[in-house]
Amino acid sequence: MAVEVDDKTWVIDLETALLEDCTAASIYSICKGKSVPDFLRAEVWQICLQVQEKGNQLVLFNEIFDLPEQNILREDCQQFVANLGNEDEDKVSVISDLESILTFYCKSKSLKYEKGNGWIEILLPLIALKLPRSETYNLFEAIKNCYIPRCCKKNGTPFHLFRLLLLYHDPELCSFLDTKRISPDLYCLSWFQSLFAATCTLPVVQAMWDLYFQQADSFFLFFLALVMVVNAREQILSMKNENKQNIVDTLSSMPCALEANDVTDFCSLAQYYALKTPGSFRKDLLKVLYGDSDDLTETSSISQALCLPVSAEELVENAESTQNLDSIECVRFFLVDCRPAEQYNAGHLPTAFHLDCNLMLQEPAAFSTAVQGLLSAQRQALAARSAAGGEHLCFLGSGRVEEDQYTHMVVASFLQKHTHYVSMLTGGYQAIHENFGEDVGNSLDEHNAQSCLVCTPDNASEDSETFRPNASSSDLLGKISAAMKLKSAEVKGKLFDYIVNPTGSNAVERHVSSADKLGKRYRNMAPVFSIDEEDGADAAGLERPEEEEEQETVAISTWLSKPDVIKAFKCHEVKVNGYMYESHLLVTDSHIYVLRDIPGRKGFAHIVVRRLLSAIVKITSKKKHPELITFKYGAPEGDSLVISDMDRFLIPNASEATKLVSQQIMKQLKVKDG
Repeated sequence: MAVEVDDKTWVIDLETALLEDCTAASIYSICKGKSVPDFLRAEVWQICLQVQEKGNQLVLFNEIFDLPEQNILREDCQQFVANLGNEDEDKVSVISDLESILTFYCKSKSLKYEKGNGWIEILLPLIALKLPRSETYNLFEAIKNCYIPRCCKKNGTPFHLFRLLLLYHDPELCSFLDTKRISPDLYCLSWFQSLFAATCTLPVVQAMWDLYFQQADSFFLFFLALVMVVNAREQILSMKNENKQNIVDTLSSMPCALEANDVTDFCSLAQYYALKTPGSFRKDLLKVLYGDSDDLTETSSISQALCLPVSAEELVENAESTQNLDSIECVRFFLVDCRPAEQYNAGHLPTAFHLDCNLMLQEPAAFSTAVQGLLSAQRQALAARSAAGGEHLCFLGSGRVEEDQYTHMVVASFLQKHTHYVSMLTGGYQAIHENFGEDVGNSLDEHNAQSCLVCTPDNASEDSETFRPNASSSDLLGKISAAMKLKSAEVKGKLFDYIVNPTGSNAVERHVSSADKLGKRYRNMAPVFSIDEEDGADAAGLERPEEEEEQETVAISTWLSKPDVIKAFKCHEVKVNGYMYESHLLVTDSHIYVLRDIPGRKGFAHIVVRRLLSAIVKITSKKKHPELITFKYGAPEGDSLVISDMDRFLIPNASEATKLVSQQIMKQLKVKDG
């Protein structure tokens, strides 16, 4: 009986509030996540969407239905209403409302109606309110403006952002879907276009929108979708042997299983994930996704981001905050400064842990030890409830493009091991420096204006952007020695507690012998792909300057769609001097090509590598860094193999790439042998 009294009380409180000048926030505090009674829903939604005094915009409609795509629009309305099962008289009225609202919306916004754009599905819960047509239109327009992200299309910005959120919270699941080449737009396009109205039943949509509009959070959609996918992780991961379309269909249909009673818990989980996510992207992308901004810089940065970006402003505020240290429902960063030692020593945030990114390729053993120290220090800081402690790893580079490619490699190594909560500071140390402005000397530890590259950019040189052998190992190891001594037994043998993808590490390396017949050198022998602990010997003497001749410029999409391209892999081309370039590795039945992205010209690239598969004599990979592979080219000379050239790439799914290239080489040799 007590529950019934409570329920009746809150409904009366809600009715009273609606008679006064209430807001979405006051409605939210009264409802506390409960579904709004049917007889109050229309008024609640109008207040939450701020359209109660909008007026009748349809008076501007001339009632002329002459859109170029009018027939498509009308057919969609008729077909949709036919599936509702209403009485014939009701159907005519609903079709009329739908067509009028959508036609006027297209005309007033200068938009083209497209089949399957989710608009009709959005209107269904609104028409169920049985409001006058003009009020239904106002609600529809407000939902479209406030809650449906722009660019909801294949490869659109909302889906790049969603993938980064999935990578942040469930890197293993994200990696699985990436491997299957299942991008978010393939399964959640209709979710985003219709605010789940296209896939959920009407009672579920009504209950979900009740809470959604009270929250007044445009980005809540992303976390609802995130919960939907993460909750099904075991089912999805178990489908590793299923074909791509079956997995897409399973993902797409997941909201169909929701029931109205599930909505409160569903939304509570989404709120939890939102609280456990850095918020920088909201400010950066609000105008791009929900405003009138066409900022290509922000759009490009999110589509090309290695992991979730965090702004300097958010990081500094987080580091300075002493509140909520005991709360698990918030973001606390563990800052990892990946700059070289001399830069770190010239100024750094007080809470930063130093991990020199140069060690990763230069001294793998020292890097492994440093990472162990990092994880140990993070655990200790969390246990001590230190202001420097947090579950969320935020990596900081210098802010200088070429140098930060090494930071990207470090971040990629953590992601490859499915580390949760990985982010990277946008703009690096330079952004932190600029954030403090004139107070930088008091805000950073050990800041030295004479050595700081932001204060004295003339000190920066090409040499400072390349590897410096042994420059910082002893300094770094000294900094972590205390942590290592305290936790050495715990840390030893536990570099990461995450799943690592197999890479075929039992392969045996073999050189080509002069006794081998040309074109048959791999027959009945070890695979062309081998894993080395060290492969520097073959690289000796191969250092060469970047080619200066004119390189062919091509459209990436044109090349990716060529019929002879078997598969393409996003990668980083790694030069001998350590520089890295965003690229695409293309494999055909006879060649490999590398298209290097042209900075500032999105969608275009230079062809920087054009190699016959038959020229590849060895493909190697370090055991500690299987994502870094080297293609070596050469020819037999006497009893030995002379390596004449090489290309090196950092590829997230390197094992798949090497396997495919090896298979194509073997096919070529069989053809020649035949």
